[in-house]
Amino acid sequence: MGEILGLGLTHYPPLLGPDERMAGILESTLRSARVPEAFKDPSSWPRAMRQEWEANRDAGAAREHRRRHREALAAVRSALDDFAPDFIVVWGDDQYENFREDGVPPFCVFALDEVQCRPHQPRAFFDGTNVWGEPTDTVVTVRGHRGGGVYLASALLDAGFDMAYAYKLRHEGGLPHAFINTVLFLDYERRGFDYPMVPFHVNCYGSSVISKRGGVAHLEGRAAMPDPPGPTPGRCFAVGAAAARALRQSPWRVALIASSSWSHAFLTEKNHWLYPDVASDRARFEELREGCMSRWRELSTAEIEDAGQQEFLNWVCLAGAMTALERRPRIVDYIETHIFNSDKCFAIFPPD
Repeated sequence: MGEILGLGLTHYPPLLGPDERMAGILESTLRSARVPEAFKDPSSWPRAMRQEWEANRDAGAAREHRRRHREALAAVRSALDDFAPDFIVVWGDDQYENFREDGVPPFCVFALDEVQCRPHQPRAFFDGTNVWGEPTDTVVTVRGHRGGGVYLASALLDAGFDMAYAYKLRHEGGLPHAFINTVLFLDYERRGFDYPMVPFHVNCYGSSVISKRGGVAHLEGRAAMPDPPGPTPGRCFAVGAAAARALRQSPWRVALIASSSWSHAFLTEKNHWLYPDVASDRARFEELREGCMSRWRELSTAEIEDAGQQEFLNWVCLAGAMTALERRPRIVDYIETHIFNSDKCFAIFPPD
């Protein structure tokens, strides 16, 4: 019988760069013609946002944001090392990286042997300058677990889920950022990270994955007709539960990891794309803390998109898995912000 550890963390891209650029997404959004001029004036912002903005004049708020991330990541990594899994399964989204116009599945399990990643190649909001001082052409090798990927995809197909699978990636940089950032952050102190990974793609961005290039094309005047929706929260919850049941019957020790921040400012239209839906994130956090994650399967796609919580679907998959195993979370930290794009949560679901 397999053993399972549950973990939740973020893959927040600005954490890769220096503190002085931590608020870069907000700064870029403020230059967008889509944002009404009145709301570009800090005096129109919520009080907490104005205070955080003022506190970041010398990057002080960014330094504190990073400090809490590093402490939380260290705690999650410690739990992972103590458990010593045979491999990890990471639920992560794709932002127009591996999946583009030629095919966007709701879910996809990757059964890989190994993948060469170039995580510091310049991309949106990231010029390759990183906190570790590593060259932009740095190659990070991530081991896969083909047997685990094949087993999981097969089990989900047998359980009635029309699960896509793949033996290689199309993304030029190797693993999409949701997955490679997970590795980089869990190895923030650069002690090495050799746990094989089974990437589990979730089409979190749904109606925005192509039309908004999984990001901010709408703020740059390049958005097109909305795409078909991604999987519903209910479906994500069910997939997570089925994955946990299957892996519980396997011979392996497996860490199931949800990798994402929660509400994203650049997806929250009602806030003029300036700050995340803090109230909705607080509601989800209270449900997590109270062990009431089963409520998440009742959320609708409309509610998720209204709150800018598209990436939260990765956590819904984890919630399904942990609910199926009757696990309760140990909260490591919940980091709320108005100027750093997204609220973040870190949690550990200890094994039996």
